Amino acid sequence: MNIKLDRPIAVFDIESTGTNCLRDRIIDLGIVIIYPDGKRKTLSFRINPGIPIPPESSRVHGIRDEDVESAPAFKDIAAEVCGVLEDCDLAGFNAVRYDIPMLCEEFARAGVSFQMEGRRVVDAQIIFHLKEPRDLSAALKFYCGEMHLGAHGALDDVEATIRVLDAQLQRYPELPRTISELDAICNPCKPEWIDYTGKLKWEDGEIVINFGSKQGSKLRSLAGNDPGYLNWMLKKDFSEKTKQVIQDALAGKYPDPPEIQTLNNGTG
Repeated sequence: MNIKLDRPIAVFDIESTGTNCLRDRIIDLGIVIIYPDGKRKTLSFRINPGIPIPPESSRVHGIRDEDVESAPAFKDIAAEVCGVLEDCDLAGFNAVRYDIPMLCEEFARAGVSFQMEGRRVVDAQIIFHLKEPRDLSAALKFYCGEMHLGAHGALDDVEATIRVLDAQLQRYPELPRTISELDAICNPCKPEWIDYTGKLKWEDGEIVINFGSKQGSKLRSLAGNDPGYLNWMLKKDFSEKTKQVIQDALAGKYPDPPEIQTLNNGTG
């Protein structure tokens, strides 16, 4: 590949019950780990989501309730998947907006600690839309001259993503080749964010709300003076990480702020 690796990168794709990263569930997970020496490791997990698969979703990926009836729940394989991804950077197609948030939610529900901190992210869709705004099938045709006959099968989408990413780097010599530089293009997660969605962030050693009418408000102040707002957040579609921090705040528990130097280094 044209990409330069200094540690393993896990290219992965998810098929699910729907497109809502907070409410929907994973039913198919494909992973190809590429090592710096060029070796690969391929893994596939079929998962019982514990909720019905809507017909409109089945029409996209072809997976129905009876196909996952005997499959394990995500919580039963969460530790294994987390171990597979240990020490890996991440890559995918639409991974930043969809696959990574959904995977993080599944880990949180399973009670398995999966850290995004320190992981670099390469998203072939972001590079593609930067150059040629289309979907994965169009990307494979445009960059590789191939029809994506296995579209919406997790492993088929992974292999297509790998081919597209490699062809992108070959086509655009101005693009960087290192994971760190590609991460700077693809990964919007900022070092001061507490959760991957950026709803809470660190500011001057305090956790503050980073959206809506309460943007800039200190979490500690809201917990004491406006707990109703935080209880409203707990009932809405926020990430499990966001809700855990809020629950802790309502109980009077707050994490230690990160080192200021770490945040500064992370923002470049």
